Amino acid sequence: MRMLVGYLGERAQYAWWPTAFYEASSRLFLEPVFLKTSRLAQYHGVLESARRLHDEHLSAGSYHLFRLPEEVEQDLHAAVQSSVGEMLASQSPQSKEAALDALKRLAATNSTFSVGPTAIGSIEDLDSTDTLKAIAAAYLSAFTQNAKTYPYLVG
Repeated sequence: MRMLVGYLGERAQYAWWPTAFYEASSRLFLEPVFLKTSRLAQYHGVLESARRLHDEHLSAGSYHLFRLPEEVEQDLHAAVQSSVGEMLASQSPQSKEAALDALKRLAATNSTFSVGPTAIGSIEDLDSTDTLKAIAAAYLSAFTQNAKTYPYLVG
């Protein structure tokens, strides 16, 4: 979900943040500098841009898709570095429509649309399928309504 929302938030899709890390041309720029870790550099570039935007709109101490507890962040970093990350990167959507379809498959079907900061629940519920579906639905609604939402979890 993080990679999908990160891709959709980039300037070529919905321009929530001014990056182009998931465009084909970015690999040409990143690979000479990050020879063995260009996919990881893409991931962290988008992650930091999305994190900054969300942090600007949410209060300190809240968690969101791009700022999770440290142990979760470490696990996600390790996953992106592993063969799982390579597999996910190779299956990444090549178009805005494909990314929206993938996000739709993750989203709850009975969700309401809201703009701006949106409380989803508690960080203890991060492993809950319902929580993840609600987060995906919030982003899907925002992208399709051409608005911005910032779903968050309280600590």
